[in-house]
Amino acid sequence: MKARAVRLYGADDLRLETFELPDIKDDEILVRVISDSICMSTYKLLRQGKAHKRCPPNVDTNPVIIGHEFAGDIVKVGKKWRGEFSEGEKFAQQPALNYQGRLDSPGYSYEYCGGAATYCIMPHEVMELGCLLHFDGDAYFDASLGEPMSCVIGGYKVMYHTNKQNYDHAMGVKPGGNVLVLGGCGPMGLGALEYPLVLDKKPARVVVTDVDEDRIARAKQLLPPEKAMKQGVELVYVNASLPEGGIEGLRALTGGHGYDDVFVYAPIKQLAETGDALLAFDGCMNFFAGPSNPDFKALVNLYNCHYTSTHILGSTGGNTDDLKEALRLSASKRLRPAVMVSHICGLNAVPETTARLPEIRAGKILSYTHVDLPLTAIADFERLGETDALFARLHQSCAAMDGLWNSEAESILLDHFGVRPAAAEKAVE
Repeated sequence: MKARAVRLYGADDLRLETFELPDIKDDEILVRVISDSICMSTYKLLRQGKAHKRCPPNVDTNPVIIGHEFAGDIVKVGKKWRGEFSEGEKFAQQPALNYQGRLDSPGYSYEYCGGAATYCIMPHEVMELGCLLHFDGDAYFDASLGEPMSCVIGGYKVMYHTNKQNYDHAMGVKPGGNVLVLGGCGPMGLGALEYPLVLDKKPARVVVTDVDEDRIARAKQLLPPEKAMKQGVELVYVNASLPEGGIEGLRALTGGHGYDDVFVYAPIKQLAETGDALLAFDGCMNFFAGPSNPDFKALVNLYNCHYTSTHILGSTGGNTDDLKEALRLSASKRLRPAVMVSHICGLNAVPETTARLPEIRAGKILSYTHVDLPLTAIADFERLGETDALFARLHQSCAAMDGLWNSEAESILLDHFGVRPAAAEKAVE
């Protein structure tokens, strides 16, 4: 069957193409992709091409489909998986496979499997590892955003604190402690502010910094300190470019104690060094941001490491359990992945949008693969709605949800372009 997809041929070489998908094998599954959110990791793949660890060396002759934060409908199930999966059901997927020690991953490594496509083929290892998940939510984008949210969840879970009596590690952020999220008003950082509010053992205080006042203002609007306080967490926003955003000002917010858990959400040397300097006794710092430069380095205080038991780790991606938790929390409305989303677009806009991702300085960008639509900010819906009935309806829907993208808005968009959910098509049949 014909598929339309954005394919990578090498460094800085993305092409939107229509091509023939092969018939699926007995151990494969054909899916229709509906939504895919564009990740900075894909930008890094684009810039590095073959030099990227997940990119195959023959990408110039066997291009890969990009996009790994995707969801949609199951179209055809190979004989091996019948009974476990059904045609017409929705799916979510976890791209971090780690299959047999390899780095192959949907959206990075496969000729016929990626999210920036109308249709793609799930290879056998996705199902064998339990990475193709049943999804019964009411919005495809929630499943797409489950993957980045799972990364946030995994980042919280890998934090640890030591016990000098028996050396057991207490996993997770310190209950009742101080959390610092540096560079945290971007899309992933907003997820990192939502998640601690649903923890059973919450930190007492979460401090988040950024240098962009517009991003800070949007974060405050989406997640006001008053709402966090109702969940038992003091949430403090700080502009790091101001004097109070320096090391001493940030330390003063903890009464001089320092931070038990620090997350670095931007690959900036100064941020990593600031985080290290602010660690409390037995403090843990997670360098969450993935740098493009393989030689990225920062100075750390090894005196503190030795005498005050500070420790540093890095995390990337989440596992399938993290994704299941993200989907469960989203379905129960306890977690709002939509706080990440600032723009939408169609498949036609994906190549240019991916190439310009750093300069756009957007939140998460949702692409709808059966739609042709330019990159459009949710904040612009009202203005565009003055002359376009579609955007007028989208604005009305989002305005009713505190400016957030939502399931109703998704349905309006898909209906406008004649994209019917699989369940609706099956009912008609």
